[in-house]
Amino acid sequence: MSAAPLDASKLVVTPVETPSKPLPNDQLVFGKTFTDHMLTIEWTQQNGWDSPQIKPYGPLVLDPSAVVFHYAFELFEGMKAYRTKDNKITLFRPEKNMERMNKSASRILLPNFDGEELIKLITKLIEQDKHLIPEGQGYSLYIRPTLIGTTTTLGVATPDKALLFVICSPVGPYYKTGFKAVRLEATNYATRAWPGGCGDKKLGANYAPCVLPQLQAAQRGYQQNLWLFGPEENITEVGTMNCFFVFKDLATGKKELVTAPLDGTILEGVTRDSILTLAKTKLDSNEWIISERYCTMKELKERADKGELVEAFGSGTAAIVSPIKEVGWNGEPIFIPLLPGEQSGALTKQVAQWIGDIQYGRENFNSWSRVITEL
Repeated sequence: MSAAPLDASKLVVTPVETPSKPLPNDQLVFGKTFTDHMLTIEWTQQNGWDSPQIKPYGPLVLDPSAVVFHYAFELFEGMKAYRTKDNKITLFRPEKNMERMNKSASRILLPNFDGEELIKLITKLIEQDKHLIPEGQGYSLYIRPTLIGTTTTLGVATPDKALLFVICSPVGPYYKTGFKAVRLEATNYATRAWPGGCGDKKLGANYAPCVLPQLQAAQRGYQQNLWLFGPEENITEVGTMNCFFVFKDLATGKKELVTAPLDGTILEGVTRDSILTLAKTKLDSNEWIISERYCTMKELKERADKGELVEAFGSGTAAIVSPIKEVGWNGEPIFIPLLPGEQSGALTKQVAQWIGDIQYGRENFNSWSRVITEL
């Protein structure tokens, strides 16, 4: 017999006896509140994917020798469901998350799956708890698909058992006060990713080692790390986000939007890809250049000194865009302009508006907003 593929038609649903009530929006803290149900799907090398289960949210039972605990056979995704003004529930480009999740799984020898089948299952999970999706700009349901190796052995080998599970968390804006520009420390004493490594995959093992440098930067008054790599000090990412800079050539007046290239060290962010696509579509090509290239700290400093550094921001699913106002490098600040009286630059503000309009159903762009159910 061939191993069974992931099949949403085999779903078994066990609902909670008493559904919970939504929390007021002002009580939603990112990643602290969870919905009533979770999705679990077991996999074995011999039999393939078992019947998916939607059941009450609760603890997982795993053997202490499970390889996820000892050798970090774990990956995850971050995506969101949105409530539109006409009471539809949408997902933002979910196929991109499924594609990246399978790439991450392949890298650490966990099983692949049909992404559309998992989207169907996530849709069913959301339908169970759709009354818990908050309403309003900046509010959404954060979705965390996770895949772990569960083989019970202390030997280092390809897992022959795995568990895919999905949990959901009603969330508000990542920053309660809206945009809040941050100070970054240019970090050359710790490395987030390197050529030939796994920096372009969404593995849990990529995140834990970054927490200590973040705490060290915080002790010096910075909110995040600006990750550098190599003797040229190429700027790679910011915190757990992709990074963008805007430069203006004073001689020609032409602006350039710059982000690091996908060379195997940069996470293939869905928001990153969306920003690049929107910028190429909506910005005037006579006034703008859209570049996927490395910017070094030396270039950043020189262009700031000349007045050619216009703005900077990070991008990711949680915050969408996060404005940057300062980079500390070798003990000296590099200041980044903000709009007068505001906490971001003009393009940063525009990008947030573009993506928000699509996510909340105010604009239909390339069918990125997928309606999955209605209230």
